[in-house]
Amino acid sequence: MNANALLLHRTAKPLLFAAALLPLAALLYGAIANTLGANPAEALIRSTGDWTLRFLCLTLAVTPLRQWTGWHALARLRRLLGLFTVFYGVLHFLCFAWLDMGFALDAIVRDIAKRPFILVGTAAWLLMLPLAATSFNRAIKALGAKRWQQLHRLVYATAGLAMLHFFWMRAAKNDFAEVAVYAGVLSVLLGWRLWRRLAAWPHRPTRA
Repeated sequence: MNANALLLHRTAKPLLFAAALLPLAALLYGAIANTLGANPAEALIRSTGDWTLRFLCLTLAVTPLRQWTGWHALARLRRLLGLFTVFYGVLHFLCFAWLDMGFALDAIVRDIAKRPFILVGTAAWLLMLPLAATSFNRAIKALGAKRWQQLHRLVYATAGLAMLHFFWMRAAKNDFAEVAVYAGVLSVLLGWRLWRRLAAWPHRPTRA
């Protein structure tokens, strides 16, 4: 059975769904078993943020991988990966709002306004919400394919803001190793899209 056949199998999506929940299960177990280290709140906030960035990279990797490998059935998994990006982004924001701020709305607003890295992280999260809300077939039909595609290019702004958020957060501790890895991955994924558009111009637009 080739890769496309495996990706088209009816168990592919359920298996991906279950795998995408494993990081959450590990964090919940760590919280219950008290194995998240000296500062469990910080571990939960940072880990959910890390998984948001990882799922964002996986989502953006689908189209290049389809082109490079010929595994065109990967396209059917992109929506699920995108929704899990938003899912972990929501968990990341909720962990910050609850564990750092105690759900005090005035304190949350002040902290967002005061700290630039939280401001850009919140902006990235807010940009993801309309993408999740319009990720379904009914929304595509309502918007029309062209407008839907234009709206979903917000994912590029989301990626840039998320990377800036991650950079500023790690800069506070002078820890840039992971930043360089994610920056490299996103540079390849977004640079490939830019190259395709420049190569296709002025003939016809290419799909993002």
